[in-house]
Amino acid sequence: MSVVNSIRDSMVPIHRAGYPFIAAFLVISFIIGWIWDPLFYLGLALTLWCAYFFRDPERVTPINDDLVISPADGVVSHITNLAPPPEIDMGDKQMLRISVFMNVFSCHVNRAPSRGKILRKVYRAGSFLSAELDKASLENERSSLVLDSPHGEIAVVQIAGLVARRIICWAETGEEVGAGERFGLIRFGSRLDVYLPDGAVPRVAIGQTMIAGETILAAFDVDGIVPVTRVN
Repeated sequence: MSVVNSIRDSMVPIHRAGYPFIAAFLVISFIIGWIWDPLFYLGLALTLWCAYFFRDPERVTPINDDLVISPADGVVSHITNLAPPPEIDMGDKQMLRISVFMNVFSCHVNRAPSRGKILRKVYRAGSFLSAELDKASLENERSSLVLDSPHGEIAVVQIAGLVARRIICWAETGEEVGAGERFGLIRFGSRLDVYLPDGAVPRVAIGQTMIAGETILAAFDVDGIVPVTRVN
């Protein structure tokens, strides 16, 4: 029984949005395997990758209103000052923007960067340029949430990429979310932008690996915060 419990505890949950894709990959594996045996193993490998893609592990989020938490797994691709997308109605003043790029091997479940009430939820159709490009922020399909956080309005923008073709956001206007709480996902490669108000100071560097719901992205009361390291 202890072996069974150990195996169960080591398994990472799969988000329900992935079930149809995993089932489709498995069915296709049997079909192509019937045509030629070696193709079954190729299909099986792709099925396992699909299950891995839709993993939804538990995360331990730092509880501190002065911290901004990474909304996505991936790598920091941009840190700059830029006006938010016009459709989210945050004005044309430049804000600190930190971007996290997710490749096809990243966990794609997205989490709130801060606690707060959702003031606006806005979807905008667009292109499917590579999410690594800076212009993807304004040209690609995207879905945005504007949060009324303890430090003012924070925007988190899900951006579809070259491979991603479906943005899912189940959070709704008027809801209260906690830091690190799941609010959506993007299928098959993409990026998240976080726009932060005055006073936010980046706590990451370009190229740094992020863990959604755990890694500190930025902070407001920098002098009063002790650096946090992840212990494996």
